[in-house]
Amino acid sequence: MILPLCCLGRDCMGCAKTGSGKTAAFVLPVLQKLSEDPYGIFCLVLTPTRELAYQIAEQFRVLGKPMGLRDCIIVGGMDMITQALELSKKPHVVVATPGRLADHIRSSDTFSIKKIQFLILDEADRLLEQGCTDFTKDLEVILAAVPAKRQTLLFSATLTDTLQELKGIAMNRPFFWESKSEVRTVEELDQRYILTPEKVKDAYLVHLIQKFQDEHDDWSIMIFTNTCKNCQILTMMMQKFNFPTISLHSMMKQKQRFANLAKFKSSVFKILIATDVASRGLDIPTVQVVINHNTPGLPKIYIHRVGRTARAGRHGVSITLVTQYDIHLVHSIEGQIQAKLKEYPVEEKEVLKILTQVNVARRECEIKLESTDFDEKKEINKRKQMILEGKDPDVEAKRKAELEKIRSEKRKFKERIQETIQKKQHGMQKKLMKQKHIQKKKAEKST
Repeated sequence: MILPLCCLGRDCMGCAKTGSGKTAAFVLPVLQKLSEDPYGIFCLVLTPTRELAYQIAEQFRVLGKPMGLRDCIIVGGMDMITQALELSKKPHVVVATPGRLADHIRSSDTFSIKKIQFLILDEADRLLEQGCTDFTKDLEVILAAVPAKRQTLLFSATLTDTLQELKGIAMNRPFFWESKSEVRTVEELDQRYILTPEKVKDAYLVHLIQKFQDEHDDWSIMIFTNTCKNCQILTMMMQKFNFPTISLHSMMKQKQRFANLAKFKSSVFKILIATDVASRGLDIPTVQVVINHNTPGLPKIYIHRVGRTARAGRHGVSITLVTQYDIHLVHSIEGQIQAKLKEYPVEEKEVLKILTQVNVARRECEIKLESTDFDEKKEINKRKQMILEGKDPDVEAKRKAELEKIRSEKRKFKERIQETIQKKQHGMQKKLMKQKHIQKKKAEKST
């Protein structure tokens, strides 16, 4: 149903489960229209992550090869001059992350996107949401540079959260198409959880990987965690236990990110530990297991993470490590996906056998990482990002320090007021006690 309406020139907002072929739903209409009148920059695709941009470009390349399609990938972490030269050659399709494309629009006049026919936002809800990675300013620059008369297609597995915002962007008789299903994840996915104390979580993870490696040595496993530092420590720890492990997170150089992803896709390494930079859209057919090292704070993050397995009709398993602090998060996830997570059976005795060994290995890895410039790189990246946004890092640091000082003074003021109130209450209680004592004595004398 969605393809004919897209081919008729209607704007579309599509929502379907992960791994259900959303990319083909926008690639095919673009190629159909392009074959009728091939010219310049015909289509612009925006996506939140660099890895996803390369994957989408690959789909265009494969399907558009017979008609001589020319594509261009514009993402951060790569040489801007080379990208500018590619853009000046007027490729048919530009696949980009918003930040880098906005930088090119601001700094260059060697290309134009004023005549594009298609604007596509893949993982549209992520592009439009405001949070730690806010694309709002970059999208404003891009939307000002594209023509008003265009066809807009927006796709995601969790689209409905930002539906009202999306309607403001898609104005050409938009229709909303959603894959109707009570359950928000695919039926082929076996969704499990393990209830574990926070301090034993790493031991459970090592035990799980050892078990899967022993029973299914050809399986590929993706492990998701919450921070770049944790991702790096877990990777070092797994390598210490001789598991074939590589990592993927935003603190890595872009070439290394692509290299690691290629090694995992080709099964050179069987285990990939990643942050949520790898949770959206990536299609890796060999992934049989997804393990959530931390319980995702939002249900839609969970949906995208577990969507890396059980794709295109294949079967897969997802296991979430749930601590005593995460029960409410699991209930929220179950409410969103309209399904109950089942407990994954684990022999606790086997986990306790390796607990000390795992804890010692983790501490060694933490010490080793601290001796490198990992945290320093993070600060350098923050400064670079501020400069790109037109901010002075030193001024921002002073401002932050002043705000913290004001907050600290406010806290101290509240504490002083609280102390004064408590002293007054204590004084009042003493006075009341004294009065009661006097009244008691008077009563005794009268009797």
